[in-house]
Amino acid sequence: MNRRRFVQRLTTGSAVVWVSGGDAVGEDPGAAAPIAPHPLPAAKPQLVTTPLVLQAPRVDGCDAVWGVGEMGRGRVEWEATSGETGVAAIDNFGFVPQGSRFLRVRVRGLRSGEQYRMRSVTTVVDGSRSETSDWKTFRTLDVSAGESTFAVWNDTHINDETIRRLDEVTPAADFLIWNGDTCNDWHREDLLLPTLLNPGGRDITRERPMMVVCGNHDVRGIHAFRMPDLVAYPEGRPFFAFRSGPVAAVCLHTGEDKPDSHPSFGGRVAFDTLRMEQTRWLESALARPEIAQAPYRVVFCHIPLRWLDESLPDYANSGFDRYSRRSRDAWHDHLVKWKAQIVISGHTHRAAYLAATEAFPYGQLVGGGPSPKAATWIMGHANPARLQFVMRKLDGTVEQEISLAPLS
Repeated sequence: MNRRRFVQRLTTGSAVVWVSGGDAVGEDPGAAAPIAPHPLPAAKPQLVTTPLVLQAPRVDGCDAVWGVGEMGRGRVEWEATSGETGVAAIDNFGFVPQGSRFLRVRVRGLRSGEQYRMRSVTTVVDGSRSETSDWKTFRTLDVSAGESTFAVWNDTHINDETIRRLDEVTPAADFLIWNGDTCNDWHREDLLLPTLLNPGGRDITRERPMMVVCGNHDVRGIHAFRMPDLVAYPEGRPFFAFRSGPVAAVCLHTGEDKPDSHPSFGGRVAFDTLRMEQTRWLESALARPEIAQAPYRVVFCHIPLRWLDESLPDYANSGFDRYSRRSRDAWHDHLVKWKAQIVISGHTHRAAYLAATEAFPYGQLVGGGPSPKAATWIMGHANPARLQFVMRKLDGTVEQEISLAPLS
């Protein structure tokens, strides 16, 4: 009589063991069946999952954000070139910074214009494991500095090759403006952390702390409202003003490229209200002495305030704003009164410069695109003699070069 044999394949790690109810395959029928080893313990999740990302640089500090793979708590340690040391380890509500996906720490109390180095220390909740990052250098902003150097990226749209190449060619700077459309949309929550904290697998805030300006694609998708969890702003709102050396910068949120009532938004947005809030804020922000008296005055916003073709779009048939008329109508008078010299934007995926005119006494510089062929990057450098912008393609070709004299 044939004997029924039962063969079970057990996999433990990379070891495979065969067990039978009768003869072991390829072995002496009289030998005992091999015993399956105990399963290996489950691998522990990676504790730290992204670089330490330095955001929202200020005269007295910055924000530090990094990804984690399990519930933990964290702190930021810093050292000044003077030898002074300190620790940042408290949130706005008296807790030690903690979380299961990311940790966020605001570093305060530093001295303006001084160089520091920082590192994160992450510990699991039970204290059994801890991980310390490498040191990262950081210089606080300095209102009184004679020079400032900064970089601008636009419209990367999760194109990893473009981001890697931008990271390779962009030099160290006082700050990097990531000027909108970091993504296509946030239809999946798990896109947020790698896109914003480890784009293209790179540490993009190494030697250039980051300011994020929201684009229209950054506010799309059912998880878009979670983006502010990972993005720090100097003043806690997605519009802000700051000074770096002779340059005063105003960063504005131009919202979407269609009316709030457009059916594609499903009632999720209220950007007309946000624009009006920014209009009221501009009156006081532009009157701050360090902003009002700056030799150079620059506006960063994702959707241009001027464009080559300003014809009305047909929203009912896939039309969209190539420039933000709503934003311009709301902010134009304030920007003219402030004597804004230039607006830097993206959105169109086409490089262009519109010089200042009598009607629009600020120039409009537009660049950026998601593909390596369309991508551009801008370097700005200000000193007492001039503020110069150079826009280059990834191969180094100069697309635009603009030089501005200081305001008297």
